[in-house]
Amino acid sequence: MMYVSHINGTPSYYVIIECGTQTRITKVSSGKHEKPRWNEKFIFDLSEFDCKNSTYLKCRIMDTELFRNGGFVGEAKIFIGGIILEGSDQGYIEIQPAPYNVVLQDHTYKGQIKIGFKFIADNNEEYLMEKPDEFKGYEKKESPNSIFGWIWRISLWKILFFYQHKTSKSHQDYH
Repeated sequence: MMYVSHINGTPSYYVIIECGTQTRITKVSSGKHEKPRWNEKFIFDLSEFDCKNSTYLKCRIMDTELFRNGGFVGEAKIFIGGIILEGSDQGYIEIQPAPYNVVLQDHTYKGQIKIGFKFIADNNEEYLMEKPDEFKGYEKKESPNSIFGWIWRISLWKILFFYQHKTSKSHQDYH
């Protein structure tokens, strides 16, 4: 297998993150060679409706290369129902960064992306007062229906994407 890269050898990926009706987009990857990385934080303010109906977070990995299948590289769906339920009960929950599978539209395994989460219920003022620096630089859009505030900490995202190279075994990955 061989890594995806552009003519200059540097991959140019970004991620479209969807949660409920909200969408966020990362910056283009800053990784060198075949290991693009992001270290970005996103806030999703979810209404009561979104909390009840959002069962997963979808991360669509895209390539800025124009001549490649519309830029789609793969996607990861992370089921968040349990995080919402437990976070609602406790007022706060943090999930350390963990790898999630990235698959193609036909569910073929493509690689992994590493993501961490924080869930903070809006009524958890105590946590918000203890950690004010975590919220610097974010514009929080006020929503009259917002019951839960989400902070998705996308920490050290790592994506290893491979293309099948059928004629040469010298580029195979044995990890």
